[in-house]
Amino acid sequence: MKLTKWVELFVKSRRNKSLFLGKKVKTLRSSNRKINLVKNRFWKSFCKGSRTFLITLSCYALFLNCHAFFLPTRAASIPPNLEIYNDSLVNGWVDYGWANRDYSDTSIVHNGNNSISITAAPYEGIHLHHAAFDTSGYTALTFWIHGGSVGGQRLLVGGILSGKGQASYELSPLLPGVWQEVTISLSKLGVADKPDLDGFYIKDVSGTSSSTYYLDNISLTAVEAPSVVDINVDGSQILQKVDNRLFGLNSGAWESSFTSSDNTSLLKEIDNKILRFPGGSLSDIYHWSNSTTLEKDETTTQPLPFDKFAKGAIEAGNQAFITVNYGSGTSAEAAKWVRYSNKTKGYGFKYWEIGNESYGSWEYDTNERSHDPYTYAVKAKNYISKMKAQDPTIKVGVVVTTGEDSYANYTDHPATNSRTGQIHNGWTPVMLSTLKSLDVTPDFVIYHKYIHGPGQENDATLLQSAQSWTVDIANLRAMLSDYLGTAGDGVEIVATEHNSVWSPPTGKQATSLVNGLFLADSIGQALQTELKGLLWWLMRATPETDGNNSASLYGWRQHGGYGILSQQSTGYERYPTFYIYKLLSKFARQGDGVVKVKSNYALVSAYAVKRTNGTLSLLIINKSPTEAFNTNISISEYSPSNTATVYSYGIPQDEAARTGIGSPDIAQTTISNAGSSFSFQIAPYSASLISLRTTTQ
Repeated sequence: MKLTKWVELFVKSRRNKSLFLGKKVKTLRSSNRKINLVKNRFWKSFCKGSRTFLITLSCYALFLNCHAFFLPTRAASIPPNLEIYNDSLVNGWVDYGWANRDYSDTSIVHNGNNSISITAAPYEGIHLHHAAFDTSGYTALTFWIHGGSVGGQRLLVGGILSGKGQASYELSPLLPGVWQEVTISLSKLGVADKPDLDGFYIKDVSGTSSSTYYLDNISLTAVEAPSVVDINVDGSQILQKVDNRLFGLNSGAWESSFTSSDNTSLLKEIDNKILRFPGGSLSDIYHWSNSTTLEKDETTTQPLPFDKFAKGAIEAGNQAFITVNYGSGTSAEAAKWVRYSNKTKGYGFKYWEIGNESYGSWEYDTNERSHDPYTYAVKAKNYISKMKAQDPTIKVGVVVTTGEDSYANYTDHPATNSRTGQIHNGWTPVMLSTLKSLDVTPDFVIYHKYIHGPGQENDATLLQSAQSWTVDIANLRAMLSDYLGTAGDGVEIVATEHNSVWSPPTGKQATSLVNGLFLADSIGQALQTELKGLLWWLMRATPETDGNNSASLYGWRQHGGYGILSQQSTGYERYPTFYIYKLLSKFARQGDGVVKVKSNYALVSAYAVKRTNGTLSLLIINKSPTEAFNTNISISEYSPSNTATVYSYGIPQDEAARTGIGSPDIAQTTISNAGSSFSFQIAPYSASLISLRTTTQ
């Protein structure tokens, strides 16, 4: 069943409200895990005697270094179900309902202290929303339901993908006075094995007002893990070539540390390829010629002027995305910046963006109609022509977002989809159709992707969210075709901001190993699409202590922060995202060929590229915090030699950072059992890169 239009608009307003809270100030700015089973056995063995201790120590050393070694085939394990409601909404699920409802009702409870009571008018119901994530690790939706004292309610349960209702399932009329367990397979709801589940609804289908009913203990049932995870690499076909713009970072004009003596070495250590300046929302109040921001008559001098940024970027061998001021600037100011950068100074920065998230009410916009896609497109024509007049070789991009009805801030310039004939008022359709009417085609479009709102973080769903890149990029490509026509075929798609939480305060997840694994998975997924650029938000950030530091989240740092490095007066700390970027520098770079890889289990992601030097890089990510998985790797159309180099980063390295014992850096080991088919064990919460050479190398 489709959601009603007003419910969709309500959902969007909730999203916009959440985005508004603190997104603008983004530019200004764990409990310890239990010792795992291997460690427990290690200390027990120590107490039992030196012989057992030495044997266990040897095995433990192998575990720490993520070696491939043979173990007896283990029985299949069952990962934990994903709870949605247990006395309250948990794990990042939020209420988007539209019926009279109470999530803390104590009158009739199945388990615990609270239940959800719903009293619905005709066709009203509840809507449980979550940031989009992949469902291939789950089989069914399960909940307990009670018909109250009257019963007889007729209800429809439906799944939602990227905001759109899918198949629905009608329940039998509810019984009065009893709790009933309901299990609905995700396939019946049309959301099985999908990359972009973002909600469920339960609504009245009778068309009449219903008496109060109750829900409790809502969860998704997890798929049983296989005893051996199969990873198949098909080297017969290159899907696409790797672009260096996929390995980039945001920097900001507020970053005083950017000019530090070790900044260049840090960028080179991770082999960063592209930077973005002057940084997010600040771009729309930034005036490059004197490195100041002007907002509501308040002028602030930013500590990193453009010339110093350019010097640091060039010393590190980086290209740049430069975001010109649309919110309070002019096309003339932007053109002067291009001339100064590339003609006067010869910096040669190639990629230029017009504004930052200009569709959003959180952005500073002094134009006659703020956040208006039509006004933006008309002015973008002037920006593009004047900027390219100064340097015809530059590429200029415009701001887009997914969804044909997203950010429908005005309705007086509707756009008609040339393929479907449907009329839409969302930012992207109106902006693109206006550009087409002006005979203007941008070089690229700019997309920003975040997952959770602050306080809604959940490790399991974050690590299943990267699969939604395929949906997002397909949606953007469809709109480019539908609203620009054939001219849109040559327009590139880049994402110049990406991270887990969309606004401060960030919590411990942002600085944890989980965010590092999410980063690796995101780049792996991006390589499966036509995305040409992916820049992480942010290079450096001041630690935040007022975010979500819940014990339910993995990690030991009791602070958040967007950066891959902390920014502190006493120095800096390398976060797991830094080391993951360093690991990825050995995985893929410009010109490498992406090949097809398939894993048969959702908690083990795998990606591969044929490198220009003839090696094959295979990246494997384990998203389970507790389970080590035995994998069987099969490779076709490539003949690896028996010896391979393994680079890995995971719990042992992160623990070394906590304790100061051992190395926090990526581990390098060698395996000797590689070939066209071989076994490899991937440790819990880890990323391992296997670098394979052919038998002739």
